[in-house]
Amino acid sequence: MSETPDPEVVELATKIFDLARQGEAEALAAYVDAGVSANLTNDRGDSLVMLAAYHGHAAAVDALLARGADPDRANDRGQTPLAGAVFKGEDAVIRALLSGGADPAAGTPSALDTARMFDKKDVLELFGAQ
Repeated sequence: MSETPDPEVVELATKIFDLARQGEAEALAAYVDAGVSANLTNDRGDSLVMLAAYHGHAAAVDALLARGADPDRANDRGQTPLAGAVFKGEDAVIRALLSGGADPAAGTPSALDTARMFDKKDVLELFGAQ
């Protein structure tokens, strides 16, 4: 038996996911510092880091990782933030995730697989792979 979510909680969560998509690093940091989980996920399993990474916001990724967000948290489709950043060509985000401990081999397809698939030699070099 599932409970109907509180509309105010849904509204707040929607706002926080939008902040991640928009790259509002300071506001995200403030919410996490106030008690919102750094690993909050939406109904598709996309974490705040995933949304910030996919939309090219390295500062927001850094802020979330500094507050304990999991850099390798995969969504419901097995995709990781690093693979998404590789797919989108977000070099600053790739570097932020790697600095935060992201594993290029995590996820399906992994960031390594994604870089190989799109022949991103510079990214493969960054990963120390070929």
